Amino acid sequence: MSAKPLSYTPEKAEKALIDALDAAQPEVTAAIEAEQFETAMTALAALRGPIDQFFEDVTVNDDDEAKRKARLALLARFRNAVHQVADFSQIEG
Repeated sequence: MSAKPLSYTPEKAEKALIDALDAAQPEVTAAIEAEQFETAMTALAALRGPIDQFFEDVTVNDDDEAKRKARLALLARFRNAVHQVADFSQIEG
């Protein structure tokens, strides 16, 4: 599920994460529906580089409210994609 269009031009790392999520989401969903959890995890693993770069290069809590809301929504998309496969809140420790 793609997010609504942005009201600003995203930073390079932000755009890369958006594109990576757009590419991974259908693959993850299809793999889960087919109960191919290893394939789903592999698709999610491809997000590692884009998410790392996003946190290196992008200020999530930007002073611009539109940017801040869009970036928080992007991180929620990432969290939701991961939670399709594994709910890490269930891990104790």
